[in-house]
Formats: sequence, C-alpha cells, structure tokens
Amino acid sequence: MKLQLWRNATLLLNIDGISILVDPMLGEKGFMGKIPMTDSELLNPLVDLPFNKEELNKKLRGIDAVAVTHLHPDHWDATAIELLNKNIPIICSEAISEQIKAQGFTSVVTVNNQLQWNNIEISTTKGQHGTGEIGEKMGIVNGFVFKTGNKSVYIAGDTIWYDEIAQEIAQHQPQHIIVAGGAATFSVGDPIIMTSEDIIKVCKYAPESTVWVTHLEAVSHCREDRQFIQAKINENGLEKRCFVLNDGEELDLHF
Repeated sequence: MKLQLWRNATLLLNIDGISILVDPMLGEKGFMGKIPMTDSELLNPLVDLPFNKEELNKKLRGIDAVAVTHLHPDHWDATAIELLNKNIPIICSEAISEQIKAQGFTSVVTVNNQLQWNNIEISTTKGQHGTGEIGEKMGIVNGFVFKTGNKSVYIAGDTIWYDEIAQEIAQHQPQHIIVAGGAATFSVGDPIIMTSEDIIKVCKYAPESTVWVTHLEAVSHCREDRQFIQAKINENGLEKRCFVLNDGEELDLHF
C-alpha cells in the first residue's frame, strides 16, 4: 500500500493498484473563509494544496474511488463536489449517503458496517467529534478500516480518543493507524479532534501499530502544530513508530 497526504485530512491511499481519495478538501487557500465559533480572523484553509491545478486534475483522473468520513467542509468541500466525476464511486456511511446523492453523485457505495469492494474489505468505525454540547453539534462522524489479505489501515477520522477508539483497534488490529491531530478547539468547549496526549494514548494502546498524524497546520482552530506534536512524540520515545506527515509526503506502508 502507498499513502500520500495532500493537506489536512485529504489522503490518497493506494491499495493493490486501486487509488482511493479520502476526505477531499480541494479548494484554494482561504476559500472557506473564517471558521465560525472561533476568535481567529484567518481565512481557511491556511495553505494551498502541495501541487498546482493542472497536477490536481491529473491526479483526480487517476482516482478509482473517494471515501468520505463526514461532510464538514474541511473534509468534503464545494471544490471537490465540483471537480470530482459524478460517476466515481463515493464510499461513505449510510448517515451521509443521501446528501451525497443529492449533490449529483450516481455511484454512492454505502457501508453500513462492512462490505467487500474490489477485493478490499471496508469497515466503518465509530468516532466522537468532541464532547458535550459541542460534540453533539458536530454531528455523526466515522472512520474507515481498509483491509486486503493480512494488510489493514485504520483511518480514525475526526475523533478524540475515547473508549470506542480502543475497541475499534482491538477489533480490527490494524498495522497502520491514521489519526487527526492538532487539538482543534472552538471558543468554548474541549478539543474536537485528537490532542498530542490522545495520540500518545493511541500509540500506547496499539504498541504493534504504526501511527501517522494528519490534519495539521491547515485550519485555524487547531492549537497544536507539527513541531509541538513531534516534540511530544520524542518525549515519549515513540519516534520510531509515530510519524507526523507533511503536506505532499508520499510513502510506502510496510506490513
């Protein structure tokens, strides 16, 4: 398998020659504007994609499917809706399938719990996008486990660490876990995605897994940057199996 981080949560996962684009936010720097319920005046996303429009269009022509964890605009934006071929398979949970169909996509692959698609076993996983009232307002989110043969990758999605994440790891036993870091926080309430402490908990709960950190330095409500998280990884002696991805970075996943 190969993995490339484009920006934020947007990933390109290649499984046995099948390319799956995860959570596409494809708009230009600043197109989303300010994030509500924050004190920041910065326009989002904070950075451009790591390639130009011509390269983006070429990459999109090579994609076999798109997987969407939830419909927040930093995971599924207006530009993605505009640019993606309306006939491309969109893999998603039942909770958001009708909304995606209403946006004109004709091949929505709904995953209730688990299904086989092109010899890939795809499972949806639970997530908690914050706590209390904020968590309720953020709505339903999920992650995915992609498995082929004895190879498995767990994309946790926008979630904090909580008991269900431990249960998903225990159930699926993924060799690779991709988490959303950055400790994104609104003006009120607790973080809505993983803090560095949460990431360390993932590593300690899954000592046989390699952990990859995304969702960094692209949206203004994130409180922890790459340097901060890397320092925490180093402090805990986890630098050999927990890695902070850079935008555009491409790598082979070893099993």
